[in-house]
Amino acid sequence: MNFKIAVLPGDGIGPEISKQGVHVMSAVAERFGHQVAYEYAICGADAIEKVGDPFPEETFQTCMRADAVLFSAVGDPKYDNDPTSKVRPEQGLLAMRQRLGLFANIRPIETFDCLIHKSPLKNELVRGADFICIRELTGGMYFGEKYQSDDRAYDTNIYTRPEIERILHVGYDYARRRKKHLTVVDKANILASSRLWRQIAKEIAPQYSDVQTDFMYVDNAAMRMIQEPRFFDVIVTENTFGDILTDEASCITGSMGLLPSASTGEHTPVFEPIHGSWPQAKGQNIANPLAQILSVAMLYEYFGLEAEGQLIREAVNASLDANVRTPEIQIEGGKHYGTKEVGQWIVDFIKGKAL
Repeated sequence: MNFKIAVLPGDGIGPEISKQGVHVMSAVAERFGHQVAYEYAICGADAIEKVGDPFPEETFQTCMRADAVLFSAVGDPKYDNDPTSKVRPEQGLLAMRQRLGLFANIRPIETFDCLIHKSPLKNELVRGADFICIRELTGGMYFGEKYQSDDRAYDTNIYTRPEIERILHVGYDYARRRKKHLTVVDKANILASSRLWRQIAKEIAPQYSDVQTDFMYVDNAAMRMIQEPRFFDVIVTENTFGDILTDEASCITGSMGLLPSASTGEHTPVFEPIHGSWPQAKGQNIANPLAQILSVAMLYEYFGLEAEGQLIREAVNASLDANVRTPEIQIEGGKHYGTKEVGQWIVDFIKGKAL
């Protein structure tokens, strides 16, 4: 298969982990006889500094020409610490989602047995947790009408029937491929938008009679995720709730540096780690590249190349078992491995793996 991949390294540790993702993708392509062409583009703070726009038109066109986007991270303290700034790196991320029509964010939450001790939760709660959060990505308060003055501000949480229907269908499709259990998370006891979500979900549920459907208020879901994470299989929810719950869920594994994600929709899909740009670690060769590398696995699997994705997962698991880990997940007294060293170890594993 021939791939055209748009690579958006972004800010902070983005360029460092991006390189490892590209190296792994190329190594897998070589093993399986695929051809990959990469086209690089700017976004985030890097793009603001260069052209004044966090998601310039040229970057959008690069994404549209590609089969998939391998994205890393955006964000910079220069903008975080200036509440008056009119242009922010994160606006580039929102623009990418909106212009590419990326309405579905898929975040798998899976624990690694050798890292259970890193989780803030008790071992018996975490072990075996394996679920997917599906977050609606282009509606709600993030994109609704906004207003701010010195004395008053509001954000409008707007959803339409088509927006809700399409993300629910994505959720049910994933549930059918897994354990056939879907939890719809809302706040229908308070919010009109959530009541519409629940109404439409109840209308659609009979089309998926083989899937068990639960409804859960977001505050209860946040509590249940900590008390009993193994309860969940597939969660589907709106934009703001999904943003909060997915970050909470990421802590279950013990490190955000292990979790990939995919954003899919109308145009080119985007694959990215869920962590931020961690600007304090920029250039220090300490950032964990595994989430970026596992995003490459999700990319291959999106195109039906399950063996390629599985090989990457095997390589990541092997690296963890061999204690080839960046500092934040390394065992006490373990050898120091940096971003580059972990990435190279995984590449070497892939190249040496018998098919």
